[in-house]
Amino acid sequence: MLKQKKILLCVTGGIAVFKAVALTSKLVSAGADVRVILTEAATKFVTPLMFQSLSRHEVYTDTFQEVDPERMAHIDLANWADVIIIAPATANTIGKLAGGIADNMVTTTITATPAPVIVVPAMNKHMLANQAVVRNLEQLQKDGYHVMESASGRLACGHVGKGRMLEPEEIIVGLEQFFSEQKCLTGKKILITAGPTIEKIDPVRFLSNFSSGKMGYALAEVAAKWGADVTLVSGPVHLSPPAGVKVLAIESADEMYQTVMEQFRDCDCVIATAAVADYAPVYQSQKIKKSEEVLQLDLVKTKDILATMGQEKGNQLVVGFAAETNDVEAYALGKMAKKNADMVIANDITRAGAGFASDTNIVTIYQLDREPIDLPVMSKVDVAREVLQVIAEKLADR
Repeated sequence: MLKQKKILLCVTGGIAVFKAVALTSKLVSAGADVRVILTEAATKFVTPLMFQSLSRHEVYTDTFQEVDPERMAHIDLANWADVIIIAPATANTIGKLAGGIADNMVTTTITATPAPVIVVPAMNKHMLANQAVVRNLEQLQKDGYHVMESASGRLACGHVGKGRMLEPEEIIVGLEQFFSEQKCLTGKKILITAGPTIEKIDPVRFLSNFSSGKMGYALAEVAAKWGADVTLVSGPVHLSPPAGVKVLAIESADEMYQTVMEQFRDCDCVIATAAVADYAPVYQSQKIKKSEEVLQLDLVKTKDILATMGQEKGNQLVVGFAAETNDVEAYALGKMAKKNADMVIANDITRAGAGFASDTNIVTIYQLDREPIDLPVMSKVDVAREVLQVIAEKLADR
């Protein structure tokens, strides 16, 4: 899996640099082409010569040390890499990247790269739990970085807890999985719905819901990175369009129905995360004035988009989402059967970490032919990866 892969290893100044030495050796042994950048702090622990001997390439330490006048080293490396790994990634470097600071060879190269970046944190357990570090790691994930979990055990400071850098073997396993995922949706057309709909009452008012669109946008982002041709039908949200994704903006449930059905027949899979209004008010062309103590609105049922796709599907995979407040499993299984969906991803929005606007989610994946998969609380990007891995396997089977 790693043979001939171009891997740029960025080593920052933590005691775990000795593992980066072993990682370099194992990557080279696996057939990878490895280049190394050391921060100034990293050179306090180990010399560039050691990495040069193992990688058989020049080691970079200084942005301003340009050996070849015809090229800029940090730009050249940024464009060369298939993937960049920061191991160990210190709190300092994590903070710089989260804040967009580019003041050394590592951060300038990463800021300039189009390649995916994998962050392998290593630090004292209290540093890892510090709110600033937690916030910075969350920001990196939002920005598209891939963060590997730190291991637990005895730390160099003598404490016992979470913060150890993963072993080189574990990083390699994660790296192989990363490369296998990157192309698992190549050639597949994925249609995703996201966000709320707004249903107009009169020229100044509307009905809507609390959906932020974060789950659907995370799915679109990951699916595009994994090689899929992604179309995202989105209600009104305050999110930036994911790179490489075609976004079709809508407002009402009827507009979403029309847009989705136009795209549905050409897709391999549809993932319906949008919180579509079940009912829409009868529109009043003039502003409703305040008069009576109680105002009654006439509501009309909207078209059921997921059920329509379930009825009309050919070989498409139809995946629904169910945001519930009680009896989650019963409602999820009922929805899957009633709508003729192949999968339903359900969550209890009353649980901490699983609400609409949250950056995390806690879901269960229900399938027609397999046991449910319960996922712990994790970022919506990580949930997207887990869901898309299941979808990729199902699409491969078909």
